[in-house]
Amino acid sequence: MASPQALQVNAHAPSRPALDTFPKLLLNHAAVRGNRPAMREKDLGIWQTWSWAEVAAEVRAIACGLAARGFARGDRLAIIGDNRPRLYWSMAAAQCLGGVPVPLYQDAVAEEMVFVLQDAGARFAVVEDQEQVDKLLEIRDRLPTLTHIIYDDPRGMRHYQHDGLHSFAEVLGDGRVHHDEHPHFFQSEVDGVGADDIAIMLYTSGTTGNPKGVAHTYHSMIVTARNSIEAEGLSDQEEVLAYLPMAWVGDNLFSYAQSMVAGFCVSCPESSETVMTDMREIGPTYYFAPPRVYENLLTQVTIRMEDASPLKRWMFNYFMEHARKTGTRIVDGQPVSMIDRLGYWLGNLLVYGPVKNVLGFSRIKLAFTAGEAIGPELFDFYRALNINIKQLYGSTEAYVMVCVQPNGQVKPDTVGTPAPGVEVKIADSGEVLFRGPGVFHSYWNRPDATAETKTDDGWVLTGDAGFFDDDGHLKIIDRAKDVGKFTQGGMFAPKYLENKLKFFPYIKEAVTFGDGRDHATAFINIDLSAVGNWAEKRNLPYTGYTDLAGQAPVYELIRECVEKINADLARDPRLGHSQIKRFLILHKELDADDGELTRTRKVRRKFISERYGVLVEALYSSQESCMIDAQVKFEDGRVGNIRATLKLCDVQTYPLATA
Repeated sequence: MASPQALQVNAHAPSRPALDTFPKLLLNHAAVRGNRPAMREKDLGIWQTWSWAEVAAEVRAIACGLAARGFARGDRLAIIGDNRPRLYWSMAAAQCLGGVPVPLYQDAVAEEMVFVLQDAGARFAVVEDQEQVDKLLEIRDRLPTLTHIIYDDPRGMRHYQHDGLHSFAEVLGDGRVHHDEHPHFFQSEVDGVGADDIAIMLYTSGTTGNPKGVAHTYHSMIVTARNSIEAEGLSDQEEVLAYLPMAWVGDNLFSYAQSMVAGFCVSCPESSETVMTDMREIGPTYYFAPPRVYENLLTQVTIRMEDASPLKRWMFNYFMEHARKTGTRIVDGQPVSMIDRLGYWLGNLLVYGPVKNVLGFSRIKLAFTAGEAIGPELFDFYRALNINIKQLYGSTEAYVMVCVQPNGQVKPDTVGTPAPGVEVKIADSGEVLFRGPGVFHSYWNRPDATAETKTDDGWVLTGDAGFFDDDGHLKIIDRAKDVGKFTQGGMFAPKYLENKLKFFPYIKEAVTFGDGRDHATAFINIDLSAVGNWAEKRNLPYTGYTDLAGQAPVYELIRECVEKINADLARDPRLGHSQIKRFLILHKELDADDGELTRTRKVRRKFISERYGVLVEALYSSQESCMIDAQVKFEDGRVGNIRATLKLCDVQTYPLATA
């Protein structure tokens, strides 16, 4: 079995061309480790496996099939669907031909796809199933460049008769015939693509306007992937579960680029509903998830333990307390006494092992999180289980990696030190800037935006405000443009407050206000699962989210959470003035379909403050309640209204530095 060092030797062997693109890396893996598993997919309850040699053959057939239909160098290929092997292979096939894949968020409604498809000028689209085909057919009259739609899953497609609509089976068949007739075509196309060519276009979430297409070269992606692989000691033996959106830059790095560089196996779950079951079966060794996923998993464990017998609850609490003192020291490589190790071994036998097995974490040796701050209790819980969970900080423009926490130096309130090869500095305005090998090439068709974001000497403006602590770790406060001031002059950092609120398992989402005001206030979305379980334990009946969110005991529960935040803020000289004085619990969950969140679940704060302006003003008045009538969009496309009278709750605040 080839080691990572052997891969590096192969990459520089004089008898081989430079492995400077993903297609070249793919063909190298087919030659070096052809029989090793490259991808898996669970279909109808059964795992299907493809070796590197089989994946290379499939990619060649897809590439030749696309070429037979006119796909040429520089064309853009839209990719829409859940994580499926054929969609990843289509990405590689487009790159083999010198094309540029453009993945889109699979849960976006048709109208949201129009801008990206128009802006990218996609001629071809590879989609997962009938649902995605229907979306494209609905908007096709506004997409003059889109001439071919290729679908993977044929279910429901039997009677579809549309020009340019093809099944994957047709493309594969035509591709094999094309290869037989032109045996040197494929290799010639692969050899014609180089490190400085555009490899992919990933669109930003569009929090404040239309998304921008971030173009990355093979060089920026491969060097970033290789640097992170070497820094974290990853090898071709890793197992990864690909379950996050393919349009998100993190999935592209962890499930595609790093796999292509290191040669490890990537598995695709059967569906979003079976991810936990599929994780337990695969046992990934390397894992990434946003904080919300880790929070949900911990909430599930907490709920299960509340339902357990008294003996099991006692055993869980006893050994978890021991793990918090010992497990984190073990994972950081610090000395631990023989007695503590023996206690931890027993705890692993009785508690930690079963808990990790339920979560699908039995074999995980490295786990990352990013996107939002993660609560200290989450770090403590997972690291106590001997899971090396670390925070990283990045962006689409950086191909993810800007900062990452070094092993043994994990802090819950920072995002670590600069990643290998990356420089980070803080501008006089407090904005974080970086440069390094992963810097993006340009924004597609937006030279003005590129010039505004990337300086001539390669520094990229992140738009985030932050500072370095005494240990050289970066701490992100908020988006620079969102940092405001209270009327008395104290700094207001809404995202920082929202993240602290979301550390509590009962709070799913939060939106805070305070710029130009005397004090901070907040909208809260409760977590229906966590609060619902809490209510059931107390025999508190409810009919649904709106009913539960309006009940007085729930308000008291959330008030206690907010007051804990205020007590913590009172000890922070920079942010002590940000204590929240009033809040309300929204009558509905914030939803991307209603325009309140981006597809990456980032809060559209300005949109929310305008849509619910009457509620914001009520929080800054003496009112005790306020009526709201909001329009909502259902999953089937219907539009309705939810009317409710919301309570406004006052919260205790604390004197600065004396809490």
